[in-house]
Amino acid sequence: MLQPQWLRTFETVVELGNFTRAAERLDLTQAAVSQHIKHLETRLGPLLLRQPRQLELTPAGHALLDYQREMHAADQRLQQRLAGDDATQGDLSLITPGSIGLAIYPHLLALQGEAPGLTIRHRFGPTGEVIASVLDKRAEFGLATQQPEDSRLSVSLFAREALELVVPAGERVEGWADLVRLGFIDHPDGHDMATRLLSRCFPGNPGIGQLPCRGFTNQIGLILDPVAAGLGFSVLPRFARQAFARPEAIRVVEDLPRVMDSLWLLHRAEWPLTARATHAIEWLKNRL
Repeated sequence: MLQPQWLRTFETVVELGNFTRAAERLDLTQAAVSQHIKHLETRLGPLLLRQPRQLELTPAGHALLDYQREMHAADQRLQQRLAGDDATQGDLSLITPGSIGLAIYPHLLALQGEAPGLTIRHRFGPTGEVIASVLDKRAEFGLATQQPEDSRLSVSLFAREALELVVPAGERVEGWADLVRLGFIDHPDGHDMATRLLSRCFPGNPGIGQLPCRGFTNQIGLILDPVAAGLGFSVLPRFARQAFARPEAIRVVEDLPRVMDSLWLLHRAEWPLTARATHAIEWLKNRL
C-alpha cells in the first residue's frame, strides 16, 4: 500500500512544480521530499521528468495524480457521511477578497447566531490565494474576482458588483478637472479599477497615472477614510462602499456608465459541497 504522506508530497510537488517550495509548504526538508518521490518511483517507475525550469509528468505520474484525487474525493465523501452533513453543525471554512468579504461578514455572524453549532472560519485573500486555498483544501469554498480555468474546480457566478466613483460628501464631479483638483486615493487594485471606470466616464482623459495621488492603503476597510476626510476620491467596488461605517461623509457620483465585476464561487469539483456550505451560500445570496 502506498503511504499517504508520500502521495501528499507527490501531489504538492506537482501543484507547485518545485521540490523546494513543496518542502516549505509541507514543513519538510527538501531531502525528505526527494525521498518520498524516490519511494514512489521505486514502486511505480518514473513519475516526473525533471527539466531545467519545470517538472513534467510521465504517464505513470498522471495515473498516480488521478489516483490521489480519487482518494481525496472518497475521503471527503466518507467524512461527510460520518458527520451526518448537518447544515447547522460543524466547521465551515471560506476565503474571499476584501470587498465581498466586508459585505458578507455581518451575514455570516447572523448565520452563526441562528446556528450556534457552526464554527465559521472566514479568511480574506486575493484571487490567487483564494484559488490556492480551495485547491489545497484549506477552505471548502471561496469567492474570486477572476474566473479560473482549472478542471479541479467547480466555478459558478455568485454575484456582480459595480465599480463606483466615490468622493467626499460635499464635492461635485462634472469633469476631469474636478478629479485633478481632488486627487486620487489609491489601493492595490486602484489603478486597474480607476482605469476601467474612468475610461468609460471620461473618454479621452490623460489616464489615472496623470492624476495627483493623495494617499494609498492596502486595507480595504480603510480606503474611504481619507475620502471621508476630504483628502481625495477613490474608485472601488460597491460592496466595499456599502460596508463603510460613515456613509454620510462620502458620496457616490451617479449617472455614470456602469462597469461591473463578476464574483465567482469556487469549490473542488471532485465532491459536493457540504450541507453547511450549501446553506451558507444560499443564505448569503438571499441577503446581498
